[in-house]
Amino acid sequence: MNDVVVTGVGLVSSLGTNAADALDAMRHLRTGLVPWHPLPDTNLPVTIAGPIPGFDVSGLDAASWSWPDHLPIDRSVLRGMPPHGLYAMAALTEAMAQANLAPDACRDGRTGLYAASGGSPRLTFRRLAAMENNAWQRGHPLGVISSVAGTLNFHFAAILGIRGESCGFVSACASSAHAIGYAADSIRLGRQDRIVVIGAEDLCLESVMPFHGMGALTTGSDPALAMRPFDRDRSGFAATGGAAVLILESSSSARRRHVTPLARLAGWGQAADGYHPAAPHPQGIGLADAINLALADAQSSPADVDYINAHGTGTPAGDAAEALALSRIFNSSCPPISSTKALTGHGLSLAGAMEAVLSILALRHAIIPGQAHLTHPLPEGAHLNFPRLTTSHPIRSALNNSSGFGGANVVHLFTHA
Repeated sequence: MNDVVVTGVGLVSSLGTNAADALDAMRHLRTGLVPWHPLPDTNLPVTIAGPIPGFDVSGLDAASWSWPDHLPIDRSVLRGMPPHGLYAMAALTEAMAQANLAPDACRDGRTGLYAASGGSPRLTFRRLAAMENNAWQRGHPLGVISSVAGTLNFHFAAILGIRGESCGFVSACASSAHAIGYAADSIRLGRQDRIVVIGAEDLCLESVMPFHGMGALTTGSDPALAMRPFDRDRSGFAATGGAAVLILESSSSARRRHVTPLARLAGWGQAADGYHPAAPHPQGIGLADAINLALADAQSSPADVDYINAHGTGTPAGDAAEALALSRIFNSSCPPISSTKALTGHGLSLAGAMEAVLSILALRHAIIPGQAHLTHPLPEGAHLNFPRLTTSHPIRSALNNSSGFGGANVVHLFTHA
């Protein structure tokens, strides 16, 4: 079985346009959440979100989009992409450069692509409405490939010339976490030398407001208090978009290319709750099982974990269930726990990959991110360790939790390579 390492990461988030911006934000607990008024002069109750600074993707076509000048993106490759395709291009550029991986090297048949996104509800809605207005006689020729859930696979497999594996993952907020885990297994088994993993999401009314219909979004108006993971007074999550890219590679391939890995994916686990299509199991049994499986896969014990990046969306049921799961596993000596969603917002299918990148940054730079916006810890987590401030401290391993609809739970354990 091959060891799996991470040789490059890229991140476009509400915290900034690269991974260094996110690291600085974690150090200082600087939030990317801001007042958000997509429908001015209305009584829309959701007024906080995490938009991506420096990007304007309000138009329906890439010809009108803009992005920071320092990002070398060819506008022609964006044709037919959804807005989060632009974010993914920016994050991919950063990750490929860090991994010293040229695009031509991806055409060798030994490089795969796994991606996750919910598609673009905005483009789906608008383009179907346009077709309906034309009595279904005419439609955008790229309407399907720009809007459905597999859109990232379609575009980036072509852009990179992928001849190896190409696969999309749809398991709600666990989607990109699943992509990372299955990519690791393919590399371990020797089927691929490396896999590019992409998670990305839009931030728009059509993708965000259905969660308000479920009562999952915070209606707080203060960015510093609206999203409060693991707080007694939490009221839901604030949404965000963006993209995260990880280059996963066998350690032997990294050595052949003379690339120094950023981290090792020591193990991963997944388990379902078998309980409800939307709500987590009240005791967090699926997540606890996934944590145990990840630790067993890595041949590690709970005592080996030095930091946990929790799923922690700030929803009443979700945080309580996760706290109980963590209490079950780490019942004697609990490592520091924080949910970086308090800073970034919740990226839905992007979340697992984004928080994998943030966990790797914490591991490499020896910091333990504090739990932003926490005032009164929830009673289910009374014995858990939620540091209020970011501290400098060496980390041997970092655990990354993700959970999605249907009780899908995925856990990664990252260590030094």
